[in-house]
Amino acid sequence: MPLTADEDIAELLQSARTIAMVGASDRPDRPSYRVMKFLQNQGYRVIPVNPQITGEHVHGEYVWRDLSQIGEPIDIVDIFRRPQAAGEAVDEAIAVGAKAVWMQLGVINEEAAQRAEAAGMKVVMDRCPAIEIPRLGLKPVGEPA
Repeated sequence: MPLTADEDIAELLQSARTIAMVGASDRPDRPSYRVMKFLQNQGYRVIPVNPQITGEHVHGEYVWRDLSQIGEPIDIVDIFRRPQAAGEAVDEAIAVGAKAVWMQLGVINEEAAQRAEAAGMKVVMDRCPAIEIPRLGLKPVGEPA
C-alpha cells in the first residue's frame, strides 16, 4: 500500500537528497517547473527527465532522456506523467534501483504501485511534495530539525 501516514511521508522526504523528476518541464506555466524549483529551494538535488527536451537545462540542471542515463543513486522518482504513462516511469525506477516513487496529484496507477512495492520501494501516490513539505512543517534538507 502507498504511504499515507504523515510520519511515513515525512521520513521519506527527510531521508531523501536526490529526486529525479520524470516529466519535468522547461515551461514556467507547468506545475512540474514550479515544483522542481520549490524542491531545489528546499535543498534537494532535482534531476529533470524528459525525452522531449533532453540536453537542455531546467533550473540549472541538465535534462536526461530517461532514468537509466543518470548514473547516480536516486532517492525518489517524482512522476509528472498521465496515470497510464506512470507505469513506464515506475518500471524505469525499479530498474535503476531508486528507493521510492512519488506519483503526483491526480496520478493514480495501482498496478505500477504494486510493482514498485514488490521491488521493495516506498510509494506515494496522488500527492505533491510541494504541498506535503509545508503541510508537515519540514525544514529544508540539511538544516537541523
